[in-house]
This record gives sequence, structure tokens and C-alpha cells, in this order.
Amino acid sequence: MRLMGIDYGDARVGIALSDPLMIMSQGFKTIKNDGTDALYQEIVSIIKEKEVTKIVIGLPKNMDNSQGFRTDATMEFAEKLKTFTDVTIDFSDERLTTVSAHGFLNEMNVRGKKRKGAVDTLSAALILETYMKKNGLC
Repeated sequence: MRLMGIDYGDARVGIALSDPLMIMSQGFKTIKNDGTDALYQEIVSIIKEKEVTKIVIGLPKNMDNSQGFRTDATMEFAEKLKTFTDVTIDFSDERLTTVSAHGFLNEMNVRGKKRKGAVDTLSAALILETYMKKNGLC
């Protein structure tokens, strides 16, 4: 059993995976979101290859817990992903994960082109880790 964390964005989608024992989450890769079905097909390929049993998508809420246009876009992404796979999809509050990812990358002195993809992948790992902790999985 392995979980997949997803940080959905209009330009890039960060992917993270748990280890098979679900002790920790780890960034896996960033996929370019070109607006085509290729994004969904690549995610499904990872699901099959890594034997993912549940997907956790970061839900971008506003700081006052309300939902805005980013939440709507993420929900549309999830609905479309459901047409490509029958793996269960759940959501996790992703407030401040990108801020935390930027802070970590600053500490590690990651700059330039490497930073763009690293932010999305790290954000996905933080989303998944938060979900795992909240649900007593790690």
C-alpha cells in the first residue's frame, strides 16, 4: 500500500509518494501541466508502477477557511482524475505548504531553475505528510 500526494497547479503538478510502510512521504517528481490529458496519463502511469492505493490532493483554502477559485480548479482536476483511475481520492488542507516549501529551499540555498520544480514536489510531500500525521498513519 502506498499513498500519493498531489500539489495541483496550473503550470506544474507536484507528486509525492509514501514508502510502502507509510512511515514517511518523499517528493517524487514534478509534472508539467500542459492542459492536456498527458498529465492524467502520467499520473495514472505512476499509480500503476508504484501501486498507489490512495491519492491525497492538497486543497487550497483561504486563511479564513473559505474556498476560492483555486479550490474550484483543484476540485475540477480531481473530478477529471477520477475518470482516469478508480483509486480513492481524498483531500488535505494545504494552507502554508508552499510557504513552508520556500522556507526549506531557502535554508538549503536552492536557487534558479531547480527551485521551480522542487517547490511543487516538496509541497506535495508536505501535503502527504500532513495527511499521514492527521490520520495516524506515521
